[in-house]
Parts: sequence; structure tokens; C-alpha cells
Amino acid sequence: MSADILKRLADAARARTVADQKQCRPETLRRIAENRAAREPEKAGAFEAAIRTPGMAFICEVKKASPSRGLIAPEFPYLDIAREYEAAGASAISCLTEPDYFMGQDAYLKAIADTVALPVLRKDFTVDPYMIYQAKALGAAAVLLIAAILDDGQLAEFRALAESLGLSALMEAHTPDEVDRVLKAGATLVGVNNRNLKNFSVDIHTSGSLRARVPEHVAFVAESGITTREDVAALEADNVDAVLIGETLMHSRDKKAMLSKLAGRTQ
Repeated sequence: MSADILKRLADAARARTVADQKQCRPETLRRIAENRAAREPEKAGAFEAAIRTPGMAFICEVKKASPSRGLIAPEFPYLDIAREYEAAGASAISCLTEPDYFMGQDAYLKAIADTVALPVLRKDFTVDPYMIYQAKALGAAAVLLIAAILDDGQLAEFRALAESLGLSALMEAHTPDEVDRVLKAGATLVGVNNRNLKNFSVDIHTSGSLRARVPEHVAFVAESGITTREDVAALEADNVDAVLIGETLMHSRDKKAMLSKLAGRTQ
């Protein structure tokens, strides 16, 4: 895996945004998103609220492919997967919309958000305010803001914009410096990715080692590489509020049974 994959993902997102703006003008999309926010005030902050419930929260991911694993789900009944997660007791859903490397689609997010009651995170490489308005228009409850591809001003600006639309901002870090940067930008929901997005190597201990750097009042999510009940138990001991799990669940034929196992409800 090339070391510049994250840069290529960000560049692809910028190119996609330029193309999307030709289909829907920024001012039109902004009006659609703001109108939706005005119609749904009860949904403001729903994703973060789901993460802050007592006990470990599980954000279950709907993902067809990834740069590190290639094609994960040749058959991809994404609505059935989302319904299965909901029935299994997931706290929230993460949906990939990045098309070039993850084979995601905006249509997946819209259909899932229209179908399940759980709040849905738009999992993408947000590089422009336009993408935040898109997320709201599609029905997302949260957006991902990755410190490694955004400067300090963008982190603060994009967080404020998301929250003004009722969206939660999951602000993602991988290093101590990035944790400090997202906290400075006002993060109330911090995600630490155990996967290094520059080369896609995974260290399951990354999130636990950075937990103490985040104040107790800030919700904390561990992301990537979580595969066993022992992994989850270790993160529980580190006072992690939520885990985002993708490939382990996507590879499982019985997602309800796997989620129960990860949560410690069954052996």
C-alpha cells in the first residue's frame, strides 16, 4: 500500500466535490441542508447522544471495500446489513460513501438513513464545506473530520458548520499532536484511529494509549482493528465510550451473534 494513500483519498474527494457542484450548486445544496435542519430540530446531536449512553456503544459499519483489504462484500445488500445491525443492538451506523477506494455511494447513506432509526455517520474524507451540506441533505447524523487532511482553521470551521446543521462531528486523530489539535478546535467527540491512514498499518493499542490525553467530558471512540471480545474489554478498561467496527462485522455471516460476542453478551 502506497504511503501517500491518504493524500490520494483527499485529492479524490476534492475532485469529486468539484464535479458534484456542477450537478447541484453550493447555494442550492446549502438551502436544502438548512431547510432539513430546520424541519428536524429533534435530530440535532443524535449521533453523539447515542455514543454517550451508559456502557460501551457500538458503531457498526456498512462497507463494501477498502484500500487495505480490497473487495470485502461482493454481494452488498446494504439495507439488509443496516437492518441487521439495528436488530442486533447497534448504537449507530457508519456508512462509507467514498467511491474510488471504498466503493461507497451517497445513495447507500440516503437509503440507510431513510430506513433505520439509528443515527448514521457519513464515513468519507471531508475536505470541503460542500460535503457537510451534502451529509445533512442525505440524512446523515454525523460527519467525519480527519485531522491529518485538515488544517486547524478547517477543523474548527467544519466542526462549527456541522453542529449548526444538527450534525455531530466525529473528529479523528491518530497521534498525540492530532488529538491536541482536534481538542483545540472544540471537539466534543474524538475518534482515535488505530489504523495509520498514511500506510494502513494497524496498532490496536493506539486508541488506548491516547485515551488519557482526552478529557473525561469529551466522548471517545476507538476505530479500526477491533476484532475480538478481548479487544473490546481492553478498551472498556481504558474508559473508551464507543468502538467503530467494520470488517469484523462485514465478514461475519451472523452479524447479530458477532455483535453479541464482541459486547460480551455471549461467549
